[in-house]
Amino acid sequence: MNLEKNQRGFESGKFTDLYGEKCSVQKSSLATDDAIWIGIDKPKLTVFENEQMGKYLVTEMPKNFSVSSRMHLNREQVAELLPILQKFVETGKLS
Repeated sequence: MNLEKNQRGFESGKFTDLYGEKCSVQKSSLATDDAIWIGIDKPKLTVFENEQMGKYLVTEMPKNFSVSSRMHLNREQVAELLPILQKFVETGKLS
């Protein structure tokens, strides 16, 4: 992943997840703490037509809806995740 400066001057890296969703990691502008944003850039809305989830429609998020699809993490939170992520890289397991 290449890191580049975004329009506001913060470092940002773009990647795609296993489902083809465009994602990014970006340095946060939070003034009170070092933090990053990470997650899906533009979540899609999936509407299931029945309880068995057999028929569904994927569409863009309506303008009058808001969905939190990005994590806002400080350095301590990232430090907690690193050993778990490293274990997954090495073994394919979380513990």
